[in-house]
Amino acid sequence: MCGIAGIFGQLNSNTQRQTLTAMIRSQHHRGPDADGAWFDPSGAAGLGHNRLSIIDLSDAGRQPMASRDGNLQIVFNGEIYNYLELRAELGDYPYRSDSDTEVILAAYERWGESCVDRLRGMFAFVIWDRVARRAFAARDPYGIKPLYWAQTADGVLVASQVKALLATGQVSRAPCARGQAGFWLLGSVPEPHTWYRDIRALSAGHCAWIEDGRMGAPKGWWDVAAAWRDAPTTPPSAPEIRERVRTALRASVASHLVADVPVGVFLSGGIDSGALAGLMVEAGAKDLQ
Repeated sequence: MCGIAGIFGQLNSNTQRQTLTAMIRSQHHRGPDADGAWFDPSGAAGLGHNRLSIIDLSDAGRQPMASRDGNLQIVFNGEIYNYLELRAELGDYPYRSDSDTEVILAAYERWGESCVDRLRGMFAFVIWDRVARRAFAARDPYGIKPLYWAQTADGVLVASQVKALLATGQVSRAPCARGQAGFWLLGSVPEPHTWYRDIRALSAGHCAWIEDGRMGAPKGWWDVAAAWRDAPTTPPSAPEIRERVRTALRASVASHLVADVPVGVFLSGGIDSGALAGLMVEAGAKDLQ
C-alpha cells in the first residue's frame, strides 16, 4: 500500500507546496518508508507519493519517478504482477531501476493510454506529461486500489484517500445524499459517489485525462461482462472446472509472491486461506509470516 497525490491547475508555488504537503502528510500511514514530491516548473502540476517499498527497495524505486527523458512523471500505488514479462517485451527501454513503476512509464511511452490493457495487477496511478501539459489517471479493473478526485476553483486534486483531499482545506465537507443513502441501504457507497458531495471516486476499470485544470469524463477501459461474451455456450464438465480453478489459483498465487520483502498470509482456519497458504508453499514460498 502506497499513497499518491496530485494537484493540477495554474497555482503559485507557495500554494502548490502547502497543498501537496498537507496531502502527503495526511497519507503518511500508507507509505512510511519515504515521502516524495515533484512540481512542474510551469506551475501546472504537482505530484506527491508515500512509499511502502515492495519491489526494488533502493532509492531508484522512489517516486515521483521520471521517464528516461524527464518528460513524464508518475505516482503509482499497487503492484503489477506481469511487470517482468512487460519489461522483457519493452527491452529497448533504458531502465534505471528494477521497479514495476518504471515499467508502467515504459509501457505508457510505447502504447499510450492503451497500456492499461496490458497491465495485470492492482493499481491506481497518475502520469503527468510536461510537453502535452496533461495527466492520465487510471485504476485497476476491480478497484482494489483507490483513487479520489475533487474539482476546485484552482484546479483538480487527486489522492488515494478522501482525507487527503479534505486536508487541503479547499474541498467542502457537504454530504452527498446519494453516497450516504447507498451506504445505509447497501452497506457501501456506490461509485463514483463518496460520502461527500464534491469528492468523486475514479470508478474501477476507468481512466481519465486531466487538462487545463479540469477532469475529463472518466472512460471505462475494462468491462467484466466482456469476459463472458466469447465464452463457450456449452458449459465445461466438473473435472474441467476443477482443473481451470487450480490452474488459475496457482498462477495467481505465484504472481503475488514476486516481492523484495517477506510475504505473509492471513489464516482464518477456513478452506480458502488454508488453500492459499498451501499453494504458496507449493510455489516455493519460505518463511511465511
